This record gives sequence, C-alpha cells and structure tokens, in this order.
Amino acid sequence: MSTLPGRPAADEYQSFYAGYVAEATDDDVVTLLETQMGETLALFRGIDETQALHRYAAGKWSMKEVLGHIVDGERVFAFRAFSFARGESQELPGFEEDDYVAAANSDQRTLPSLLDEYESARRASLALFRSFGAKEWMGRGTANGSEVSVRALAFIMAGHEAHHLRVLRERYLG
Repeated sequence: MSTLPGRPAADEYQSFYAGYVAEATDDDVVTLLETQMGETLALFRGIDETQALHRYAAGKWSMKEVLGHIVDGERVFAFRAFSFARGESQELPGFEEDDYVAAANSDQRTLPSLLDEYESARRASLALFRSFGAKEWMGRGTANGSEVSVRALAFIMAGHEAHHLRVLRERYLG
C-alpha cells in the first residue's frame, strides 16, 4: 500500500531535527531505511565485544550504548509515526536520551543480542512504513512540545542513525 512520501517540508518538524532530515540523503526513505539496516549490521558485525565497549572520550557512550540508543530512537520515532498515522490527538512525551541509555544496560549485553534487537526494531519500522498510504504519511501530531509529520519522523529516524554511524566511523573507528 505504501506510497513514497517525498521529503518533508521545513514546517513539518522542529528546526532541531533539520540536521537529521538533511542526513537522510535519499528521497525514498523506506529504501534508505532498508539499505541503512544492512550498513549498520555490517559495521557492528565487524567489531568484537571488547571493541564494542570502547568510548572515544571519558563520559561518552560506548559503541554498544550508541547501538542501544539507535534502537531506542527507532522505537520512539516509529511509535510517534504509528500514533500520528492513526490520528492520535494527544501530545506524546519526549525522551531523555542519557536516561534511556543508562537504563538500557547495553554494555552488559552481548553485541549479537543488541544487533538482533536492532534488526527486529528496524524490520518492524519498515513494515509499518510500508503499510502507509498518502493520508498516513501526511498525518501530524505533537511530540515533545512540537508538531511533527509522519513523513518527517521517517526521515528523522534515518538521519538520526546516519548521524550516529558517521560519529562511530569518525570518532570510534577512525
């Protein structure tokens, strides 16, 4: 049923997310999300458990924590998209990323378990986005005090992950 949503207009998301939307470089966001899944899995499958605990500086997240954060972001953005596509009128809360990362205990998990969770979350997001028609893609709602569209959330999801993959390559693996 999915129709390609096209890139979101600047009024469909808070300016804070403009960098993420810009990092989603393909106008076909569903294909981008699928391709990105392969890239993320390949990147993390190329490192071992010890390397996955690396932090590039004191107080920064480990590579496992970055992956856990990507999964958290995936779920939050997908839930928002699901909610607004279904016509939710209640404002959805924000999430404090540092609190979520601390609560996730990603460093105590195996890298394969984190990758399984990532892949499951991404496949669920892809199935959700593929179910949308034009009306659902254009849905809007309020999250964290700001209006956002469903299609913007898909681009934000892709750009958020692209941002963290770039940081991993530059600061952790560089």
